[in-house]
Amino acid sequence: MVRHWIQRFSRTHPDLQFFLVGVALFGFSQSLVDSTFNNFLNDTFRLTDLQRSLLEVPRELPGLLVVFVSAALGFLCNRRRAVFAMFAMAAGVGLLGWAAWTYPVMLVWLFITSVGQHLFLPLNSAIGMELANVDRSGQRLGQLNAVKNLVIVLGSLFVLIGFKYLHFTFPLTFTLAALGFALAAWSIFRMRPNKPQPAAMHLKLYKEYRLFYWLNILYGTRKQIFITFAPWVLVTVYHQPTQMIALLLTLGGVAGIFFQPLLGKWVDTRGEKFVLSGEALLLIGVCLLYGFSGSWFPHSLALVVVCACFVADQLLMSVSMARATYLKKIALDPEHISQTLTAATSIDHVFSISMAVAGGVLWKLYGFQAVFLLGAIIALINLLSALRIVIPARTKTTIDLGETRPSV
Repeated sequence: MVRHWIQRFSRTHPDLQFFLVGVALFGFSQSLVDSTFNNFLNDTFRLTDLQRSLLEVPRELPGLLVVFVSAALGFLCNRRRAVFAMFAMAAGVGLLGWAAWTYPVMLVWLFITSVGQHLFLPLNSAIGMELANVDRSGQRLGQLNAVKNLVIVLGSLFVLIGFKYLHFTFPLTFTLAALGFALAAWSIFRMRPNKPQPAAMHLKLYKEYRLFYWLNILYGTRKQIFITFAPWVLVTVYHQPTQMIALLLTLGGVAGIFFQPLLGKWVDTRGEKFVLSGEALLLIGVCLLYGFSGSWFPHSLALVVVCACFVADQLLMSVSMARATYLKKIALDPEHISQTLTAATSIDHVFSISMAVAGGVLWKLYGFQAVFLLGAIIALINLLSALRIVIPARTKTTIDLGETRPSV
């Protein structure tokens, strides 16, 4: 089996090889940070529930600003901007590990890390679809996500073993993550540059893509609930240690190795409406169980249910690939894809930041259950919106990786 995959990898285009390695290093490094960050905050700064939610404002602000950052880097092509993003994450995470002397200083390093992360997220989909054959965008994104899930498993196991048996510390873990981001930058830099887009293109919105923008707004609000509050519930309500978060990320990663390619095939064969509406329907149940299991079940069973929901949400997050392929199918011009993905990231973060603050207030006033009840309502709206998706009939074009034009 391993030999088969090595042979397949050796036959792929060099640009795809370098990008796969870069995505793998990114996923491994990000898993080191995700597995430890909430416990790092809790152990180092002893944040209250409201303080933790307000922390999402500086952490998510780069997502709002990413369209302007991308425009400022418009003289660089997608692949070179991805390199810049990786170096930003390497610098920010390294400083988080060794120079977070005070809470305000920590916020500065977190902001730098987040700039890189939010810049790379739309580029990941855009570059992945550049490297896909005709009508196989979902499959390609599924393959990339499967690779990322595999290394997330390795990274989470690394944290689990390191903290349990090898006396790992937060500075050491963040240093290893920074090194991984730097190596990812080097790998992506080895790709041939393609055509950059003028800065003005990154600041345009198109009415033809309004449903795509709306779906991303709903995704941003739903995503923020689980990114911010789901691990915080495990840490503060169920009192779970770093090892448990790492274990759940490991389980989600293992499941994702098999789920991601299947999801990509579903996107290509069953369509975006089927995938996105199915995700929204499942998410309604996940939100309700996450919020109310403690009231419905004994504590030990509630913890199992909540952990299962945490893993399920990790898998559902990957459905974002269907939004990217939907955009590709409705795009008026192929050059709109990258900048529209970036613009959508900025738009959804207006609501994502608002959700972080509103969720913190809801938690303080009515308990964490109210936060996840709101998530279920958003999922219902998402379901009704996804059912409106219509894919227009377009002339199909082929993609030849060998025709990539060099530039900056």
